[in-house]
Amino acid sequence: MSPSRRVVLQRRRLAVFSVVLLVLGGVGYVGATTLAPVPVSAAALVQPADLTQPMAAPTWPSFGASAIGAVGLPGVLASSGAQDTVPIASITKMVTALVILDAKPLGAGEAGPDITFTDADVDIYYDVIAENGSVAPVVSGMVLTQREAFEAMLLPSANNYAASLAVWAYGSIDNYLAAAKAWLADNSLDQTSVADTSGLSSSSVSSPADLVEIGKLVVGHPALAEIVALPAAVLPVIGTITNTNKLLGRDGVDGIKTGTTDVAGACLLFSTDFTVGTTTVTVVGVVLDGETHSELNSAISALITSVQPGFHEVALVEAGAVFGSYTTEWGDVSDIVAERAASVLVWSDSPISGAAAAADVQLARAGDEVGDVSFTIGTGTPTTVTVPLELHRGLTDPGPAWRMGHPGELAAG
Repeated sequence: MSPSRRVVLQRRRLAVFSVVLLVLGGVGYVGATTLAPVPVSAAALVQPADLTQPMAAPTWPSFGASAIGAVGLPGVLASSGAQDTVPIASITKMVTALVILDAKPLGAGEAGPDITFTDADVDIYYDVIAENGSVAPVVSGMVLTQREAFEAMLLPSANNYAASLAVWAYGSIDNYLAAAKAWLADNSLDQTSVADTSGLSSSSVSSPADLVEIGKLVVGHPALAEIVALPAAVLPVIGTITNTNKLLGRDGVDGIKTGTTDVAGACLLFSTDFTVGTTTVTVVGVVLDGETHSELNSAISALITSVQPGFHEVALVEAGAVFGSYTTEWGDVSDIVAERAASVLVWSDSPISGAAAAADVQLARAGDEVGDVSFTIGTGTPTTVTVPLELHRGLTDPGPAWRMGHPGELAAG
């Protein structure tokens, strides 16, 4: 082959090879840009503003010690007077009832087992009379259901039935007192101690804070809540008994227990329900050491009236509320929105703060969860409410034209 022809063939081969390289390079470029991950988009977030409500202004009694709380809210919400441990008179019977129910459960609407009273119960009756304690009649051989016996203990505040029921449940007063001590410890009621079943002893003591917690346990027990709300009952042999709590039915009061001794004064552990927005609030309160129950009841009525405006139902977020957005490098935009509405019940000026967080995304569909907004309510033992955040519209693939025109952005992704 002549040199000139050899040169021509080499040039043809080089040209073909170059075309093949260009084709392969083009295919590789298209494949690389088509399959490469797109860059991530960071959220541009709008943080929720802090929320505050008006401060509550309870009208406290001018005497003794008081405290209020609410079911579902931690601890004591507000208090007045010395919060020391003091004698609590017949409020002690609520501890007796709760401890007995720990051994002998009773459900809502249930009568419970029959209890046959004996000569020993008659002896207890006369012992209580000798101590100048409150009693309800008892006859040897009579039979009451557990619920009826509880009504005899709690409505007229019969000390003899508190003792008889404790012996029925635990075999002896000493056994009951040991069980009560353990029960109080288990429920972190460290400022409460009982020396008897009725509260006639000045050594049966508690603090307003512990009494609020005991009240919450009572209203949370379906059978007890039913019993303490009864204004009266008719029992076999005994006849009609009436509740010593004369506030029942006034100001929404539906419990819980009176107490009266010379040392403790006039006392009332009470509960009341009212509506705040869409929420039913159960308030538990206690007022100790009044001169008379008439004075005590008037003071508690004024307290309840003043407490109600201190509760607020606060809208934390509405469904669809915008907390930020994503903007992709290829121009897609989607808001970051709340998945659902949320509200919270707060007392007084409890602080509310919120924080929104969202992850970086690449491609996502409308409705995909991308983060959350979390609200912290109160101090000390705060409550947290968290609402998911989602995409309002999808972030879709930019397509081949944008991909091939932005290889640097794809590499960064």
